[in-house]
Amino acid sequence: MAAIAPETQQPSAETPLCALEHVSKVFVLPSGQKLEVLEDVSLQIRPNEVVALLGPSGCGKSTILRILAGLIRPTRGAVRWHGEPLDDLAPGVAIVFQSFALFPWMTVAENVQSVLRAVRLSDAEIAERSQEAIRLVGLAGFEEAYPRELSGGMKQRVGMARALSLRPEVLFMDEPFSQVDALTAESLRAEVLDIWAVREKNPSSILLVSHDIKEVAYMADRIVVLGANPGHVQTIVENSLPRPRDYRSREVLALVDRLHDLITGHELPDVPGTAEPAAAPEVLPDAGASEIVGLIEYLDARDGREDVFRIAAETDREFGKLLSVVKAAEMLDLVDTPKRLAVLTPEGRAFVRSDPDGRKELWKKKLLEIRLFSDVRDALLEEPSHRLPKDFVLEMFILRMPAEDFEKLFSIWIGWARYGDLFAYDEDEGVVTLQ
Repeated sequence: MAAIAPETQQPSAETPLCALEHVSKVFVLPSGQKLEVLEDVSLQIRPNEVVALLGPSGCGKSTILRILAGLIRPTRGAVRWHGEPLDDLAPGVAIVFQSFALFPWMTVAENVQSVLRAVRLSDAEIAERSQEAIRLVGLAGFEEAYPRELSGGMKQRVGMARALSLRPEVLFMDEPFSQVDALTAESLRAEVLDIWAVREKNPSSILLVSHDIKEVAYMADRIVVLGANPGHVQTIVENSLPRPRDYRSREVLALVDRLHDLITGHELPDVPGTAEPAAAPEVLPDAGASEIVGLIEYLDARDGREDVFRIAAETDREFGKLLSVVKAAEMLDLVDTPKRLAVLTPEGRAFVRSDPDGRKELWKKKLLEIRLFSDVRDALLEEPSHRLPKDFVLEMFILRMPAEDFEKLFSIWIGWARYGDLFAYDEDEGVVTLQ
């Protein structure tokens, strides 16, 4: 069975492929305020293992990946590659991105070859490696297809082929299956593990960022549960279940339930924490307005309360996604989360009993208690035209949350604002206005 153990209790005779030692990262905002994104993070990626980072938005998962890859430097602490200090890009790392990140004007083969040309391989080796990687991920015959002609799963296979063509020692995967349907995701997970299991070929190890508890229980040997504000390691769960694993086995389901309890305890604590500093990031959970409203109506139909695990099961929602919806409703003071429950607050009950105009008015009131909305409203009121370019709003996000996915955050932000008739957004002009 899986057991919880601190990182330091599992020594290895082998030198880690890459490691963080007491790493902290502080971004200095233009105002001079310091925003601490990571605090005292120690982590090792050892040979022949799959490690998963599991945690909420804003906990620094992307920052950890960037530091390990050598893309950014830590403020404190050490980064090591094969035991030696890492002062440049990590030489044996490749990344598979959540958003596919393909060049739309290039064919499948050209997308894979683009990274090989960047490392200045010979034409013969580029052709050999790209063909091998395309075949490995099951895309043989699609070499001349363009991204627009591919399904989401096939696009992600191109991203995997591009990364694998570099023959990395460690493969970083940043929520790689979140943009594809459940059946495709299940197939891709199994294929990634099949590729990794061939020991005489790279990658030796995989570092996976995920919000899907079943995914990490199925794939990972170690599950690093992260907390936020600032990002830190809460718990490391050792998963010694034998492979191949069955999602429906009693052991995997027991581990999933245990991870549910761990994450619920960290992300929906019963006891309120101390007040956060003024510079703490104000990250919007990944949840649409309609999803939040759906949760409120669901709870109202069940006397205002329900166990979060049961909600996930009854609505067929992945638990990490449901947790984001619950946290979004909690951020708007519409839901409280004692124990493992989601409970309507008095304002949540008032919201669900209001007519459409009343709901919008209450929603707008709660948005204006969040600085990401109130600051933009104030800027719009000060602007004579009452119009602001999207880039101005994105810059405000960047100043507060340097490590976030700003396009995704903007999409969530404008969706919430539109529901409350607070802001409008003209996509053709790229302009935000007062509603």
